[in-house]
Amino acid sequence: MKKLTLTTAILAAFAVTQPVFADDMADLKAEIMAQKKAAAAQQARLEALEKKLEASQMKAAPQMAAAPAAATSGLTVGSAAGAVTLYGLIDVTISNVTNKDAAGNSLTNFQTPWFSGSRLGFTGHRDLGDSGMKAIFRLESEFVPGTGEMDTANVFFNRDAWVGLQSDSLGKISVGRQNALGRDFAAIYGDAYGAVASSLEEGGFTNTNNFKQLVYYGGSANGTRINNGVVWKKMFSNGLVAGLAYSFGSPAGTNNATTTGSSAANPVEGTTASAALGYNAGNLNLAGFYTQAKVNGFTDTAYSVGGNYTMGTIRLNAGYFNYSAEQGALGNRTDDAYTVSVKYAPEGKFDYELGYQNMKANNASVAAAGTTVTNAFAAFTPGVVTSGNRNTIYTSMFYHFDKSTELYVAADFLKLDAGYGKVNGSDNQVGVGIGMRTRF
Repeated sequence: MKKLTLTTAILAAFAVTQPVFADDMADLKAEIMAQKKAAAAQQARLEALEKKLEASQMKAAPQMAAAPAAATSGLTVGSAAGAVTLYGLIDVTISNVTNKDAAGNSLTNFQTPWFSGSRLGFTGHRDLGDSGMKAIFRLESEFVPGTGEMDTANVFFNRDAWVGLQSDSLGKISVGRQNALGRDFAAIYGDAYGAVASSLEEGGFTNTNNFKQLVYYGGSANGTRINNGVVWKKMFSNGLVAGLAYSFGSPAGTNNATTTGSSAANPVEGTTASAALGYNAGNLNLAGFYTQAKVNGFTDTAYSVGGNYTMGTIRLNAGYFNYSAEQGALGNRTDDAYTVSVKYAPEGKFDYELGYQNMKANNASVAAAGTTVTNAFAAFTPGVVTSGNRNTIYTSMFYHFDKSTELYVAADFLKLDAGYGKVNGSDNQVGVGIGMRTRF
């Protein structure tokens, strides 16, 4: 009887205490679950803050990017107040080009890089107090990798040599030698290789090939860059990007002056004034510019509109250019040009490009050599004028090792009307190149 009573008591006690243990376990599991949810929320919050900080830094200091078309940030030395970045790009091309002399011979050799001018540069910024204003600068030199020589003799910083100020409210003001404004904004549609959207950075077309000539319509009295220039650019929250530029020209006798140069007697000679506007709307991006330059006492003007549209892995580009130039007794020159191109970049290491350009010159001066029409914004040659079409088809394929290094194969075909001029006595030229480009 005592044994039965004891057993019954033990079972009763167990029955009473068992729910208490179950409740404790449930509470513990609930607490663990709550802590896990809190940790996940904290991690998500941390990641969001890090992304916000990264975006703010890029917006406040875009000059930290190494260079136009550069995928790496270079070697940066800095502190909380500012930084200086050393960067570079090397592009090496070996090509075969037909009709390289009057006998129609082809030439296989190293050439000035097909896609990008090889460069070495320094860029940086420094905070100016708590106002959000920064002092910014860029010094950039171009060289020829086949020989190591300067791209422009006796001009070390031939690509960029400017200093300026930048803030969210002010935008970016840069003073010195830099890209022509039209070139920057037309880069989003000028060929298949430019940036997708307009920005505060400099842009450009390809370097040395038969379809580069279009870039001169986006140039200035100093070529495709401006000397003694003041440029303002600003990005607005509604997707608009605006730009204004003025070049005081180059004094007579200085380097990189397309014209004879300004002087006290003619202060407007060699000057260039430009305005540009871009609209970034995601898949669709539009841009345009208007430029007026004083070239050897005459007025040259150009305007352009164009844009690009991205559909998944395919990007379409198209643009129109108009150019007119006073030529004294020769009468005015008028050009119309357009460009269309496509870039296909599927998942993986490869991308592919195809494009077509047409440049139609009317009553244009012929260059001194008598072989080609004078480039836009260059001083005309008195005596002979011509009219005709310059047509170029180009294509390329890139293999990207990573974001900084790639191999490429490229080709172009140039066909000139009889009125436009000749290439070493021929109306056509074919170029095929292979190369490697890397950035640091």
